[in-house]
Amino acid sequence: MTGNVVLIGMPGAGKSTIGVLLAKRLGYDFVDTDVLIQIREGQILQDTLDAYGYLALRAIEEEVLLSLHASRTVIATGGSAVYSDKAMQYLAKDGTIVYLAADLDDLRGRIHDYESRGIARRPDQDLSDLYAERTRLYGKYAEITVAAAPPPEEVVAAIEKALPADQMPAT
Repeated sequence: MTGNVVLIGMPGAGKSTIGVLLAKRLGYDFVDTDVLIQIREGQILQDTLDAYGYLALRAIEEEVLLSLHASRTVIATGGSAVYSDKAMQYLAKDGTIVYLAADLDDLRGRIHDYESRGIARRPDQDLSDLYAERTRLYGKYAEITVAAAPPPEEVVAAIEKALPADQMPAT
């Protein structure tokens, strides 16, 4: 097995949950880049956003992504990772980009803390505007797109089925 699996998608799509399950199934390590940002900054994402603004949070995210040196790792990115072409190209170099596609209505049901979740967005941007903007970017970078709606185990199975053969565990 070689390479990484990089999960992209909207906040609430399940990147962290699916990432942990997929890493366990593949025998890979797991990294959540939102957690790496919080460790680096010494505070939760919302506090970084409040202190420096959404563009600074995106810049910090890009730096964290570009500093990753991983192999055989499932990487759950922050929802705004796709704003950095440089970071996405870097991640794609050694990984398969998987877009966890969630319906807007499903996201509305999952995200109850939109205003305080630490989402790198313009202050005037509601969830539907953010969804419309980011969906195009996720599609641009995705090598594999999987519906994020089924139970997590089914999402993991769909990703496994779609991954290149060299990323599958030996049976």
